[in-house]
Amino acid sequence: MSSRTNPKVAVVSGGPSAEREVSLSSGHECAAALRDEGFEVVTLEADRTLPATLSAVSPDVVFNALHGRWGEDGCIQGLLEWMGIPYTHSGVLASALAMDKERSKDMFRKAGLPVVPSLLAQSRHVMASHVMDPPYVVKPYNEGSSVGVYLVHEVANGPPKLADTMPEWVMVERFAPGRELTTTVLGAGPDTEARALGVTDIITDGWYDYDAKYKVGGSRHVIPADVPQQIHSACLDYALRAHEALGCRGLTRTDFRWDESRGLDGLILLETNTQPGMTPTSLAPEQAAHAGMTFGALCRWMVEDASCNR
Repeated sequence: MSSRTNPKVAVVSGGPSAEREVSLSSGHECAAALRDEGFEVVTLEADRTLPATLSAVSPDVVFNALHGRWGEDGCIQGLLEWMGIPYTHSGVLASALAMDKERSKDMFRKAGLPVVPSLLAQSRHVMASHVMDPPYVVKPYNEGSSVGVYLVHEVANGPPKLADTMPEWVMVERFAPGRELTTTVLGAGPDTEARALGVTDIITDGWYDYDAKYKVGGSRHVIPADVPQQIHSACLDYALRAHEALGCRGLTRTDFRWDESRGLDGLILLETNTQPGMTPTSLAPEQAAHAGMTFGALCRWMVEDASCNR
């Protein structure tokens, strides 16, 4: 990052992914917080003119507020590496691995982390017949925020009818029953030791889908989660190990399902999100606030942590 006393930060949000609106919200909130922290801030919407716009703006740092494909799958990270502009969050490889749900699961398995059985299948085959005994979940293998997630119940009469917007290849994974828990991790740079911030219990009336995540009243967050100490400690440990197994940097959030009837054996790691939502009431900033870090301080930390070669 530049040694200027008032670094110029370009907050990049929007983009063409299914999570565009959430990204715009994250970008708006982060830009406001960074201005309050004394940074010179420019807000940019990501499109095909972004390389030229970045060249014209010449920021000291890019705050990556993109979500979904192109923003958190290594694409924007590769562009910023090429242009030599320091940026926040994880680098090219870690971002690509985390976004590819099957490859990230391979890394988790190798690290000894608990995940459910899964497979990749073509959407047409998934709609033609059950490719796995119900109950199971069908999701795009490279999207986030529960975009396009289908839960096929045990009593399902037939396979799911997927929307035309679903990709050709999808992930099918064994449904993991239980409570939704999540843990945020900060750090893992050359000069920073990663630390897990806490455990949140996410309470919904039904399936924790896109609407439950982002619509007002869609879910309730309980922090610290009311869980046994063994489960709390395991969430912190698993989230740190997942962050490190993928080679992540900056901020990540790892999601779990916990079947309390099975104790520790019922804790399953679902995925690690390298670009979690960044509004003051989003899960990761809530955990940072619980750990004593204001939203503005969190955004400042991320800018000061920015670099290339991540």
